[in-house]
Amino acid sequence: MSFLTMEPSNETFKNLMGNSVQYHVPRFQRDYSWDQEQWEDLWEDIENLNEEEHYMGYIVLQRNEEDKNNFSVIDGQQRLITLSLFVLSSMRAIQTLIDDDIDSNDNELRLKGFRSDFIGSLSRTTLTPYNKLTLNRNNNDKFKSISEKLKPLISRNQTKTNKLMSNCLEFFYKKITQKSGEEIVNFIEKTTDGMLFTKIVVDDNLNAYKVFETLNARGVQLSTPDLLKNYLFSQITHNNSIDDTELDDMDKKWSEIISELGEGNFTDFVRYYHNANYPLVTKKKLFNGIRDKITQAENAQNYLNNLSEYAPIFAALNTPEDGLWNNSKYSEVKPYLKAFKLFTIKQPFLLLLTAYNEFNADEFIKLAKYLYILSIRYSVIAHYSPNKLDKVYNALAIKISSKELTRASHIKNQLEFKDLYPNDDKFKAMFKYHTMPSRQSSKKIRFLLTQIENQIAQTGSDDENWTLEHIIPYNISEKWVAYYQGQYSQEIDRLGNMTLLTKSENDECGTQLFNKKKAIYQNSNSKLSKKISEYEEWDSETLERHQDWLAQQATNTWKINYE
Repeated sequence: MSFLTMEPSNETFKNLMGNSVQYHVPRFQRDYSWDQEQWEDLWEDIENLNEEEHYMGYIVLQRNEEDKNNFSVIDGQQRLITLSLFVLSSMRAIQTLIDDDIDSNDNELRLKGFRSDFIGSLSRTTLTPYNKLTLNRNNNDKFKSISEKLKPLISRNQTKTNKLMSNCLEFFYKKITQKSGEEIVNFIEKTTDGMLFTKIVVDDNLNAYKVFETLNARGVQLSTPDLLKNYLFSQITHNNSIDDTELDDMDKKWSEIISELGEGNFTDFVRYYHNANYPLVTKKKLFNGIRDKITQAENAQNYLNNLSEYAPIFAALNTPEDGLWNNSKYSEVKPYLKAFKLFTIKQPFLLLLTAYNEFNADEFIKLAKYLYILSIRYSVIAHYSPNKLDKVYNALAIKISSKELTRASHIKNQLEFKDLYPNDDKFKAMFKYHTMPSRQSSKKIRFLLTQIENQIAQTGSDDENWTLEHIIPYNISEKWVAYYQGQYSQEIDRLGNMTLLTKSENDECGTQLFNKKKAIYQNSNSKLSKKISEYEEWDSETLERHQDWLAQQATNTWKINYE
């Protein structure tokens, strides 16, 4: 990783806090949030320390250009704070011995040594602590108070995050049962020498983001929202032209975005928002793209405000039953959102995210329908590459944002959209030979067949009302093998070998031969099953003929009319 200022190194917590090093949690990084569950996990690790070290994971630091011993903590602050509070709890235990006049002189020296090694120093005149670890604007004053007084905070009017720090100190203080200062020192020395970090030092925010990408790709989940927040807020506060009230408001907005989406959806959301307003960037290039475009305080503030505005919409697009769609004007969009969720298709959100604020409800629903139809043809059946889709959607989203396109029909009639749309002949040919592994995809197959059923019967039945019936049974019997005389193992998962029945009808069919099943199909309310009952026999030739017919019905079901 050439973007590092130095090669990753393994260091114990004791070594990390040694010498004159200082760590600074950026002003707008998240507040302290570990609670009892994490404290108990850490304590269990501490208790199990023997001769081997305990691995605490990565810590990502950004070196200060002017002071080589000063670092910003990009990732790892929760662990650094918690271990510092653990050390402070041991210092409190020693202070208790001093207060009880137990080996006071030696314990005073021990206390001073702990502070020097792990926490920082006290001013000789004011006794104000100069900490090695400086926290964000919401935590730092209270952390300094704990460091100075070695006591929990007075609970009155404390914020949740500061109560957590205070409770953490109390939690570990109660765990320390050593009776003498010497025993406490030995215990803390052993523990801090046994907590091992991998230290990564980068030279700027962009390289920190590259570290995040690299480690995330290896399955190490670091917090990319913190890094992006850091960058945007550093731009906003660059000239100190914004007061604390506005900063508090923006901080609250950011917390609401994370709460609304969760960290898992956050990066996708930012990428879709960004690509709806700027030239297309991939997930890997997202942070670069933001840095290139957002270079001034006003731009950064607008960007943050827009993220806050669009986050609830993105969350609702991922949740078909979200209250946003309960409004009667928007309720008809739910089936399309359910389909996107079922098939894990998110590319249409790029357009829908933008169109929600630009189109009226009717046009928004029409656009969702066009994108749904295209998704079934392009992604579900044809399995075409998503790269071309992303480029076209990006170009169209920017046209929506600029109000160049103001109706759903404008989108569907764009040449680049038409170019994505597999025509009827192509789609029918691909559908005719389409197979889906029914054990892994039964819900998806049932959805597709229900949509075809509804198109034929001109009804709106829910796919939950049906069960999936295999004409050649999935668990095929010897009688069926003898009857079918075809390559049944290759044809069981053909879409033409499946139909819809009610649960009771399906149970009645079981693994019976085709002549017995026909009567059940004939009496079914399913038009698909009635069609199958028209065949005299069920063999490879019949299956081929039926899937050709089914492909034509699919073509009629997922169709955009171009006149």
